[in-house]
Amino acid sequence: MNNPFFRATVSASVFRLLLIWMLCWTPGMAFADATGMLGPPDTSSPRATFTGFLGLIDTIAERYAAYRAAPSAETQRAVLRAVEQGMNLMDLSGVPPAAQHEIATATIIWLWEVIARVELPPAEAIPDAATDTSTVAPADQPPRWRLPGTGIVIQRVEQGARAGAFLFSPETIASARTYAERARELHYLRPSRIEDVDDLTGTALGFSGWMVPPRTIERLPDWARRPIAGQVAWKWAMLLASLASTLALIVVVVRWSRRRAWDARVGTLLRRLVAPLAMLVTTQLLRAFLDDQVQVTGMVTAWPDYLAELASGLALIWTILLLARWIPDALNAMPRSGTKQLDPSLVRWSARVVALFAILMLLFSAAQGLGIPVYGLVAGAGVGGLAVALAARPTLENFIGALNLFADRPVRVGDLIRFDERHGEGWNPVGRVEAIGLRSTKIRQHDRTLITIPNADLAERNIVNLSACDRFLLQQRFAVRHETGDDQLRYLLAALRELLHAHPKTIHTAEEPIRVRFLGFRDHALTVELRAYIRTTGYSEFLAIQEDIMLRVMKQVKQAGTAFGLPARVLYMARDAGLDAQARAAAEQQVREWAAAHELPFPDLDETQRKRISDTLDYPPEGSPGADRG
Repeated sequence: MNNPFFRATVSASVFRLLLIWMLCWTPGMAFADATGMLGPPDTSSPRATFTGFLGLIDTIAERYAAYRAAPSAETQRAVLRAVEQGMNLMDLSGVPPAAQHEIATATIIWLWEVIARVELPPAEAIPDAATDTSTVAPADQPPRWRLPGTGIVIQRVEQGARAGAFLFSPETIASARTYAERARELHYLRPSRIEDVDDLTGTALGFSGWMVPPRTIERLPDWARRPIAGQVAWKWAMLLASLASTLALIVVVVRWSRRRAWDARVGTLLRRLVAPLAMLVTTQLLRAFLDDQVQVTGMVTAWPDYLAELASGLALIWTILLLARWIPDALNAMPRSGTKQLDPSLVRWSARVVALFAILMLLFSAAQGLGIPVYGLVAGAGVGGLAVALAARPTLENFIGALNLFADRPVRVGDLIRFDERHGEGWNPVGRVEAIGLRSTKIRQHDRTLITIPNADLAERNIVNLSACDRFLLQQRFAVRHETGDDQLRYLLAALRELLHAHPKTIHTAEEPIRVRFLGFRDHALTVELRAYIRTTGYSEFLAIQEDIMLRVMKQVKQAGTAFGLPARVLYMARDAGLDAQARAAAEQQVREWAAAHELPFPDLDETQRKRISDTLDYPPEGSPGADRG
């Protein structure tokens, strides 16, 4: 890759480990004051920054000498704290946050590689104030100072948190390795404990932390200290062994956490959370071990840092997904004392939306840490952003459609519904809602087929929610034969009215009366309509009640001495026996008796008679499993 920061990172086979060579220097400059280690160094002018850098080198050399004499965690931390001070002398605004430590460490080495080989100007020649106009760059550039004979530039930061500070410029940091490689052709101008940097390569690559002390490394065989792709063999072995053991531990923990079946208990959640926690902890320990103790180099220098960052992001996303799954289950499992119940689908959908936005924020944050200007790219996408927005339009529409479904609540998970065809006439078969997701709604039909409809499409359709009915309407029309007489038909209508009023599952009120009417004549028959509301909220129970009523209607038609009219012509090949004369006479006699007693149930039943016969029929009917046997 051509990115100079990437080249500097993956080339750290000499970056941090060449500290051994750099730390052996004892520069004799009169103005190299010790850098204050209790706070950030002085960067008020180019002179202060350059002097602070030289003083930093002295401090690192002293602390490294103490570490070599007595390797320990404390002496190693002292060296690392001194190295970290160098970050305060550099403008790292152009470096990805995740790589800033590695780049700063490498830049310290490369800059000193150059400074040790060139003539340094007197301290008085370096500007000591930002207002010194004798060395100010042209008007179109910020104030800056360049080390004579080199490309090393210290310039003032114009914006950001460190505005006004004089730091090594981003261009200097990006080109530090190139400057150092060119400076290799020059001789050292200051005394050094080591004559040639090439003699230090093997020692630099073998540098390690206090847990793997230098004396232990020196006792390894020659093949273990031989460089392979910018890193000695023993470090490759430690790297691979550490990665394998970490992965194995994570796999074991994940398998253990999944032995218990998923439920809404807190213990189950905590058991599952052990897996992302183990991933987070083990990868952080792995990074600390490889960075501070093994001191990996070469092409894998940045691997521990990037691996730890990646694992941290995955662990957080894993945790968010577990919580997004557990919270709805826990809320829905809680007992409710009131009448209002939380909609399980709404709770689950809301948890998914929150989890989605949280994951997106984590991804954006991780991308920013890797140096990808996500927010800038989104803001300045221009035509590309418009294209992405147009491509994502259906997804956004379905997301808004889901919001409409949850806001209007025409359906819920578990509801039995019917919806009309979007393109064409008619209605889809009845089905039960199984899930309302971010993009689509799933409906299971009675034939067990599954319909998946985009939320935006479903929100625009006409929906009949059968589960939302507080009662069901029974409305049937049937025909009786033309031979039926008028009194015979009156008898049938009266019997049907009594039937519906007497049934315990029918509803009769002034606003919703029971209706049995003779509607008129047709070519083949006389038309009768029954209309009544059934006291039930279940569609299956309604069908059972309707079945019972229609079977009773068939019996009443037969008792009235008539029959259902069929839309067909009948050719009688034998003598027609006609209608039942005896039943007809009995029906007509009953009507005459009603009329004589002023009890004729027309146009409606008398209220006294209605009360007398209400709920007098048996339901469920005699002989059924639920019938009263008392």
